[in-house]
Amino acid sequence: MRENPVKRALAGGGTALGTMVFEFATTGIGRIAAVAGAEFIIFDMEHTGWSIETVRMLLATTRAADIVPMVRVPATQYHLLSRPLDVGALGLMVPMVESAAQAREIVRSAKYPPRGGRGAAFGFAHDDYLPGDATEKMRAANDEGLLIAQIETARGIEEVDGIAAVEGIDVLWIGHNDLTNSMGIPGQFTHPEYLAAIDRFLDACRRHGKAPGIMATSLDGARELLDQGFRCVSYGGDTVLYGQALRGGLDALRAHAGGADGGADD
Repeated sequence: MRENPVKRALAGGGTALGTMVFEFATTGIGRIAAVAGAEFIIFDMEHTGWSIETVRMLLATTRAADIVPMVRVPATQYHLLSRPLDVGALGLMVPMVESAAQAREIVRSAKYPPRGGRGAAFGFAHDDYLPGDATEKMRAANDEGLLIAQIETARGIEEVDGIAAVEGIDVLWIGHNDLTNSMGIPGQFTHPEYLAAIDRFLDACRRHGKAPGIMATSLDGARELLDQGFRCVSYGGDTVLYGQALRGGLDALRAHAGGADGGADD
């Protein structure tokens, strides 16, 4: 199995920067992100409606690039976690984690024995169709697979210390929109209750050695999050980045065209 440089960097106290994909299910998207310098890419199955066949194609094409491909699954169910791993994901993001028991179920579903209960099948996409010793393949998969638990409800914040203590979870990730919705303060990211929740979250990550993760939708916002202590940061998603770049370019061209028209002779 491939080494996972993102997992190693985060485990060593470093940072990892990547992006998420929600819309552009193309054979080139992972390689484009890699060329741009993203260290990881997360393909979303929670909100997109993508099938495992679509994700399989995205993972197959992305594994050819120097980037860590991961998948956000829709929910904590064994088959929803095991199938993306079997078709080549090097990590999983699991939404709406609200208890230590749920975190342990994630680990059990994603890890091979003796650390978990993932079903064994070898010579497929996850091990690049290669022959080899099954015991070594299971050890490598357990060591290199990255697991991200999303904390995005008020209950998740209440239980964050227990979740952070679960061995096998590598990253705790704030789902900021869902968290403010759950707290009854939708979109209020400067609200004292939200800021207190973030402080509690970051403290739990520090005490239990978990890397804190989050998505940033702007460059200035990403800088602030890194300064705040977040170490695994997704710089936007494909729809946001495309929209921002296109809007910025068109606005600049319209301003230029307006200036040129204004300077024309009568």
